[in-house]
Amino acid sequence: MRRKVEIVVISDVHLGTYGCHAKELLKYLNSIKPKKIILNGDIIDIWQFRKRYFPKAHLLIIKKILSFAAKGTKVYYITGNHDEKLRRFSNTKMGNIQIVDKLLLNLDGKKAWFFHGDVFDSSVQHAKWIAKMGGWGYDLLILFNRFINYFLEKAGREKYSLSKKIKNSVKSALKFIDDFETTATDLAIDNEFDYVVCGHIHQPCIKKVTTNKGSCKYLNSGDWIENLTALEYNNERWNLYSFQDRKHLLAPEESLIEEENGAGFEIMVAAMKAFKTTI
Repeated sequence: MRRKVEIVVISDVHLGTYGCHAKELLKYLNSIKPKKIILNGDIIDIWQFRKRYFPKAHLLIIKKILSFAAKGTKVYYITGNHDEKLRRFSNTKMGNIQIVDKLLLNLDGKKAWFFHGDVFDSSVQHAKWIAKMGGWGYDLLILFNRFINYFLEKAGREKYSLSKKIKNSVKSALKFIDDFETTATDLAIDNEFDYVVCGHIHQPCIKKVTTNKGSCKYLNSGDWIENLTALEYNNERWNLYSFQDRKHLLAPEESLIEEENGAGFEIMVAAMKAFKTTI
């Protein structure tokens, strides 16, 4: 039985990279029936796109999103920095799919502001080559981390996250996250938004922020590289969904196999091959 969800927010999937947990995301998507899906940036990683690497599971994520849209789900694709090439198509609408740079929604009488968040990142805005090099380095770190975790699991030990360890131990990284959240919430309060919903920094979070000017709720959907998280909105409440902590809510393994053998998969493969040749 698929769970009915009013809104699902997913960001930082980075399809086309080694670090992407596409199979886990596909299982999650197969477990829900959303009215709206907000893809909050960095879904397809065009910065690091490799013609030799785009596995079947990554294609199935795109197929699943198209399937949601065909069945009536509203899909909003908010552009991020890794898929910034799509910004030339901003405000394009194709059936139930819409490409935007930001999104404003009224949720049960409260104003919600959705955007990726790279606008706050000076390395992206002023030294893009540094940001791109960082992206390649991050992908290699994740790949190396998977290699380490393979042997840790064989030895019966817990998995270890190198990237989280680095983020939590480097003061500049912690300051960047804090500054990011502060900037987002200050702007939201100034503009009288009740919710501000971001991605970009790969730090899942829900918290209320109050200043002398007012208050708002800050939300970050995390990512599908390290944290495997999504935001869900139901009955006027936000929840942070964790794939790793709530596996009992996921669809059975058979659903993944059904998707792989579904009609139209060959068309998706051909479409993605054509897409690769254009970038």
